[in-house]
Amino acid sequence: MYRTLAAVLAAASCASVAPAQMDMAAPLASTEPVYTLEQAVAAAGGTAPATTAASAAIDAARAGRNVAGLRPNPVVQGQVENVIGSGPYRGLRSAETTVGFAVPIELGGKRGARVAVANAHLARTELQAAIIAADVRLQVTQLYIQAVAADRRVITARDQARIASDASKAAGIRVQAGRASPLEQQRADVARINAEANVERQSRLADAARANLARRIGQPINGTLDSGLLDRLPTIATYGPMPPVDTSGTLALAAANAELSVADAGVRLARANRVPDLNIGPALRRLEATNDTAAVFTVSIPIPLFNNGHAAIAQATAQRTQAEALRRAMTLDVEQAITDARAEEANAATAARAATGPAVAAAQEAARIARIGYREGKFDQLDLLDAERTLAETRVAAIDALANYQNARARLERLTAPAPTSTISGETQ
Repeated sequence: MYRTLAAVLAAASCASVAPAQMDMAAPLASTEPVYTLEQAVAAAGGTAPATTAASAAIDAARAGRNVAGLRPNPVVQGQVENVIGSGPYRGLRSAETTVGFAVPIELGGKRGARVAVANAHLARTELQAAIIAADVRLQVTQLYIQAVAADRRVITARDQARIASDASKAAGIRVQAGRASPLEQQRADVARINAEANVERQSRLADAARANLARRIGQPINGTLDSGLLDRLPTIATYGPMPPVDTSGTLALAAANAELSVADAGVRLARANRVPDLNIGPALRRLEATNDTAAVFTVSIPIPLFNNGHAAIAQATAQRTQAEALRRAMTLDVEQAITDARAEEANAATAARAATGPAVAAAQEAARIARIGYREGKFDQLDLLDAERTLAETRVAAIDALANYQNARARLERLTAPAPTSTISGETQ
């Protein structure tokens, strides 16, 4: 144990005075084109079923707005009086035929209120489409990061397998030379077998991650992934209290505001529906007895005796109160989520900087010293295996830390995504 501690201390001192070594788990240069994250997001946005459904919902809402702006259809009326009676009204001798049409006239601003409701629904539908697009971007980003991290783990596993194979060969040479017991050969073989099995396991996970990404974007991945995405860390660490959270303009709060707008429009429509509509209809009447024609004008208006609209207004008002309360609750939830996401991103960045900096360099130097010492007979095999295991765990921890930061940053961007500008031009008059 004291030899391992000495190796670690020596590694730390060497890392402080020597230039940092290149991480052996870093991806190799490739001549294949790089399939970037933005390309993946663009491809997923055009093929995602949720995006197609959101586009159809927008089309339906626009059609609904057109329907809301239409005027009521006139009604053609026909009436025959004084037929099939007794005396002079027997048969059709005294028949009076009236033909005309009735025109409904909406009062109280019903049409404008309907259009306002339709506009509110359209705005909400557009926001829901933007929310779906932001969710698709987050899902693709997480899958992309997962695939890149899986490729990094494969590279690390292959490198550790190569190191384990070299250590097994070195142990065989020592055993044949009589400098070590056969037990060291068995230990080295076990480490080599485990390392090779880990390569297979990590390769399967990488293939699965790439397949999941290709399935999400709806097409094969042409080229290599942007492995440098994991290494993009903030250059300066931020300390001190966090700035206040401003949720105005975010997608989450805009969705709550859209629900409140729908409720406001519903109250306006309920009040407009309280006003009775008029039905005015000119007509022509033909008198069979004299063969004359006369004009007839009809005006009808419903009497709000049983349904005066108060119940509908009370219902719409209660729904607005509910929407306003939900908006306040949503504001608190979004502020809390953004605060937590900021802290998570900052902590992940700190962990990533620590894991990819001195920790990896010290583990690499400790493993190098342990290999040299083992070949020269200064360290035993357990010290070498412990140093190699520490290096492998440090590399994997560094990859996990980088992936955790990128995921945390993606979640924060999703929470703070700005709401799009509405395309609604105005109400139909």
